Amino acid sequence: QAQLVESGGGLVQAGGSLRLSCAASGRTFSIYNMGWFRQALGEERALVAAVSRNGGSTHYADSVKGRFTISRDNAKNTVYLQMNSLKPEDTAVYYCAAGWPGSPSAADPGRALYWGQGTQVTVSS
Repeated sequence: QAQLVESGGGLVQAGGSLRLSCAASGRTFSIYNMGWFRQALGEERALVAAVSRNGGSTHYADSVKGRFTISRDNAKNTVYLQMNSLKPEDTAVYYCAAGWPGSPSAADPGRALYWGQGTQVTVSS
């Protein structure tokens, strides 16, 4: 059974860094776009960053450009999100997702085939 498992969330002070990991299992995820979404309390789930099948193309939400970096290692079936210069407004549950059609920038939470269970990121001021 295909599965995505996130890790690396936690509590960090503003200005700090965290690295999220998403380990995929159950099938070969190198055939899929993969990405990270986040959902803050009372808000809709929104794209943070996405990466193409071979890692050659990435897309970021404007709010995280220059601070977050997405990457993937297909040999390890894992995608990462390096988050630097964190802000309190980055506080959310972060979800790994895979399998929407089209390019990384076409990421749509309604069309992703696979989701992880989410990991909480809390940034204190």
